[in-house]
Amino acid sequence: MLLIGMFTLHAGSALAVTAFAQASPATVTWLRLSWAALLLLALGGRSLWRAVRSATRRELGAVVILGTASAGMMLFYSEATARIELGTATSIEFLGTLVVAVAAMRRRRELVWILAAGAGVLCLTRPWRGDLDLAGVGFALAGAVCVVGYIVLTQRVGAGFGAVHGLALTMTVGAVVSAPLGAPGLVAAPDLDLVLFTLLIALLFPMVPFLLEMVALQRMSRTAYSTFSSLEPAVALVMGLVVIGQAPAPVQVAGMALVVVAGAGAARGDGTRRPAVPDRAVEPVAAGEPRPDEGARPEEAGVLSGRVA
Repeated sequence: MLLIGMFTLHAGSALAVTAFAQASPATVTWLRLSWAALLLLALGGRSLWRAVRSATRRELGAVVILGTASAGMMLFYSEATARIELGTATSIEFLGTLVVAVAAMRRRRELVWILAAGAGVLCLTRPWRGDLDLAGVGFALAGAVCVVGYIVLTQRVGAGFGAVHGLALTMTVGAVVSAPLGAPGLVAAPDLDLVLFTLLIALLFPMVPFLLEMVALQRMSRTAYSTFSSLEPAVALVMGLVVIGQAPAPVQVAGMALVVVAGAGAARGDGTRRPAVPDRAVEPVAAGEPRPDEGARPEEAGVLSGRVA
């Protein structure tokens, strides 16, 4: 289920690249965020509004911060994929997740995984050829920084909402934040086909991957989940090849392998056998106790940071 979710996710990313011929990356991203917000708000239903009314200012402030970081991740990623290959952009942004994972272990020997991933990115970007798109790499690196900030903020601040509610509110904030960049393009050149096409992309991400991942998270340890998640750059490369014809060179395939190995190595270095979703997130709630909405909270399961990027 997790692999199906990954392929669905990056199929959506690849399709979004094809939409850049009709509108700017910012406009396409804003439409994706807006559709995702509307779909998730509908999925949250009345319980979402009850959760908002009972939330503290700190929890609502956390949602605003996380939503802004999410918008940054998606905007930078879209700008990057408009300039460089999908697999390369995903690998560069994956460095943010890897840095946080290695730093959390606080063991110097784990730095080898960052070095391996850095070597992999060099193979993917091939700067020695002289045709490197610095803007594309820069946008991808900015996305990686947003990933780091998002994960750290999620762990330190912690949204007081369950996974579905948290993602719905985060996407809503992201849509509002990105509107000044994306909405003017649609207003200046209305395109119904583009609007409907981005609805399809929004169904591919985040709806289907998110729901599949929520089921998988309840059946996997954190180490197994993180190991499988390290395959995402490779999945992005495959979907870039299948959907938009971005054929990698042999050295890029080798670089991708280094990034995947680095992610898997960092995940195995954690060594924990705890479930990806804590037991209390799936156990029945006793009478009189507050009930979470749809499983683990974002900061516990890592759902939002993994899927919004």
